[in-house]
Amino acid sequence: MAYYVYILASRKDGATYVGITKDLVRRVYEHRTKAVQGFTSKYNVTRLVWFEVYDDPVSAISREKELKNWKRAWKVRLIEAQNPGGTTCTSRSVPRSVIPGQCGASHLES
Repeated sequence: MAYYVYILASRKDGATYVGITKDLVRRVYEHRTKAVQGFTSKYNVTRLVWFEVYDDPVSAISREKELKNWKRAWKVRLIEAQNPGGTTCTSRSVPRSVIPGQCGASHLES
């Protein structure tokens, strides 16, 4: 089973949110439709700009906690390294099977 650590943004240089989920497509949809009240719905943080894939929950949770403690500039550099321009990850880069693409990295064991 895959676990996803992801970063959402409201806009370029806007608010960011770091999260973890087992179903990235569903979770991004929930953020976009504001299905869950909280930070992302309040500040319109709906654009998936970066994600990583892990094969165990402990590693994913550890990475999420690490990123939540990072300075904003570090997160921006991380996003820019895999997603120049910070554009929204599309369904082509986040297919249902979530193969690492322009916006994501994989930490799955082969």
